[in-house]
Amino acid sequence: MKVLLIKDVYKLGRAGEVKKVAAGYGRNYLIPNGFAIPATSGSMQQAERIKVKATELRAALNEELSDIAEVLSGKTLNYAVKAGETGHLYGSVSSEDIVAEIEAKFEIELEKRQVETEPIRQLGTYTVPVHLTMDLVPEITVIVHREGEAPGEVEPEVEPEVSETQPQVETPEDLEDFDEESPEDEVLEENLETEE
Repeated sequence: MKVLLIKDVYKLGRAGEVKKVAAGYGRNYLIPNGFAIPATSGSMQQAERIKVKATELRAALNEELSDIAEVLSGKTLNYAVKAGETGHLYGSVSSEDIVAEIEAKFEIELEKRQVETEPIRQLGTYTVPVHLTMDLVPEITVIVHREGEAPGEVEPEVEPEVSETQPQVETPEDLEDFDEESPEDEVLEENLETEE
């Protein structure tokens, strides 16, 4: 199904563009929500007008939201969570949690779909883009750390234990012992001689 976008649609295209989409997506989402109209010969004549008008609206919206983009750009959000020994969380930090934290800290209301991230299920530092408009995408840093630890605190690395079954060579004299023939080598040589 071909549709003419009458509004910018994130990850699909800008207003005035003709896009081929799945029939269900077009009929059930884009058209009823006013994002697109069916691409007919009559609607195609409006495409250029829609494109010009959308460019003007986009410029005004970018100017209006540029202050919000400056506030969010480079900010850091910390989440103290419960996690297992491997760093896997006993839950997750979702885009809803990030939206709620932004609203609490910066008094900026966003929609869940504007924060593009999969649920975070591992300790670490993540860069999360916030889509204000198609052109304004500030990035925030999300630090997920274990409860009781400071954000960014690195866990001490555990030294690997040496197995007792592995021989440990410490000096050059020990290396000489390995060059000498072992009793098994003598038995092997004798067996070879008797077979000949």
